[in-house]
Amino acid sequence: MATTVGPPPGAETHPDDAPEDVEEHPAGAGSVAHLMHMDDEITRQRIRPGTWKRVIPYLMERKWGLAALLTTTALQAAVVAAGPLLIKTLIDDGILRRSTGTVIAVAAAIAGLALFGAVISFLEAWFAGRVGHGLVYDLRVQVFNHVQRQPLVFFTRAQTGALVSRLNADVIGTERAVTTLLSQSLSIVLTLVFVLASMFYLSWQVTIAALLLIPVFLWPGRVVGGRLQRLAREGMQQDAEIGSLMNERFNVAGAMLSKLYGRPRRESQSFAKKAARMRDIAILGNAYESLLGIILATLTAITSAVVYGVGGSLVIDGVLQIGTVVALFALMTRLYAPIIQLNSIQLNVLMTLVSFDRIFEVLDLRPLIEDRPGAQPLPGAADGIAPDIEFVDVEFRYPTAAEVSLPSLETFSVKTPERADNATVLHGVSFRAPAGKMTALVGPSGAGKSTITQLVPRLYDPVSGTVRIGGHDLRDVTLESVSEQVGVVAQDAHMFHDTVRANLLFAAPKASEQQIVEACRAAQIWDMISALPNGLDTVVGDHGYRMSGGEKQRVALARLLLKSPPIVVLDEATAHLDSESEAAIQQALETTLAGRTSLVIAHRLSTVRNADQILVIDGGRIRERGTHDELIAAGGLYADLYRTQFAPQQRNAMIA
Repeated sequence: MATTVGPPPGAETHPDDAPEDVEEHPAGAGSVAHLMHMDDEITRQRIRPGTWKRVIPYLMERKWGLAALLTTTALQAAVVAAGPLLIKTLIDDGILRRSTGTVIAVAAAIAGLALFGAVISFLEAWFAGRVGHGLVYDLRVQVFNHVQRQPLVFFTRAQTGALVSRLNADVIGTERAVTTLLSQSLSIVLTLVFVLASMFYLSWQVTIAALLLIPVFLWPGRVVGGRLQRLAREGMQQDAEIGSLMNERFNVAGAMLSKLYGRPRRESQSFAKKAARMRDIAILGNAYESLLGIILATLTAITSAVVYGVGGSLVIDGVLQIGTVVALFALMTRLYAPIIQLNSIQLNVLMTLVSFDRIFEVLDLRPLIEDRPGAQPLPGAADGIAPDIEFVDVEFRYPTAAEVSLPSLETFSVKTPERADNATVLHGVSFRAPAGKMTALVGPSGAGKSTITQLVPRLYDPVSGTVRIGGHDLRDVTLESVSEQVGVVAQDAHMFHDTVRANLLFAAPKASEQQIVEACRAAQIWDMISALPNGLDTVVGDHGYRMSGGEKQRVALARLLLKSPPIVVLDEATAHLDSESEAAIQQALETTLAGRTSLVIAHRLSTVRNADQILVIDGGRIRERGTHDELIAAGGLYADLYRTQFAPQQRNAMIA
């Protein structure tokens, strides 16, 4: 049955914004049945064997804090068991015997025990926080660093919200491993030992009766645990999807696309469906947990009646005293309370293992590009001369999803067939970009120009063949040294939501104010920056959307100039500039690129007429090579592209 999703009562509604009937599972039997019979491959995924063993090394890194936590937990368990014994003494030896001194002494002991227990509880919470949050810190940093090492194609496939969920919700969920699984588990075990010892000391008959009922308390947790584990995994997956949806819709580009092409009703409908699934999961989870609590509370009441019945009979027969029965009842509540907690620990163990499993799933995804054992730094420019770049019979295809991603990070990876990503996009590419010279790459869209430039900073490795810088195979040198030697300005220059200064210093953190200004002047952007109210400390906005395309491009060029690498890659870096800005940038680049080895992709052929070498790429192959004049004279593909671009200008000039 369809339900209408709308604003709260009394809110104004625009006719075009009112969502249509949203097909969703109502919060009732239908939705529960749907969730209990989910056939989604991701949510049915089982926890991998050995997950718990992998957690132990993280805990052992904080062994002293862990030892202190376990010590305070043991002391707290002893306090729990000691209280009822003092109550027995108070009643039997003090009140019944009318001994005022005994009553005062035992009451003081009970007060002292309470104070001691309060201090121990505080220390236990303190050490649990230190160890637990330390574990969260270690995992969060490790996952962040590991994700940073993934190849570029990984980020083109993975949902941002799913990655953020692994760093936030899943990592925080692992804290239960310390606060619940360790301290509470030890507390339960020690409490059971101390309580049972005290109960046997007071009355073995009542203790045996209580022990016979323990299996009844364990059964409900085993039944409910598996279902709650599956709900936990589904909830995490849905949370990641909602996070991705909001991340995509609430940034500037996504919001603009939604306003220009989307419909408010469709957006509301999509979000409402995902939110409805989260609601149904929460309702079903709460129902299971409530049912478990009700069953255990009922069982506790029944067992209490048994103890009172058996203990009362023994008092009537003169076997026990009243204080002993009261102490036994208090101890029994301390016996069954840990057993009830044991059921919740079973559930927490399963849900915590789901979090660890999802984190280890990411950590086990081996980066496609990484340093070889024994890799050496790439030598810098010798005597101010930049190294050359050489491609030798390079074949390349983009990695498939199975090589670089995870189904749980891709919403549609299970249901959507894989497209032909394994098709070869570069075929036997061989060329040499001379040291200190400009090599231009031109050709139709999709020819493979950007792919070639992405192999230079080693964003990818070729399937076969070799890419060399200064005669060194890039696979034999460290990634960090390649990054230091190669500077790139992409067609769509990215800016972080930070100040202009911070975006510039991202390339050279130690650059001085004077160096920043000089780089901005060379990129023809300083006049604009200095005119801003806060100058370099002006926030550029999400993805730099407070700047025009040309301004962002010139800031990106200034960032490149600030880094001052010996090798420069420009991927259509002047695409967003007007004619006046382009002329200024071309003049700046001529000075900047002097003495540097550069690869320049350009669709505007006027920007590469003076290149030392022009490579014409088509279909993943080098079709032509030479200077501008040589390629025009050859009358091939380059000449056709040139005529296509400049014929309209020549006709306009003749008409004028």
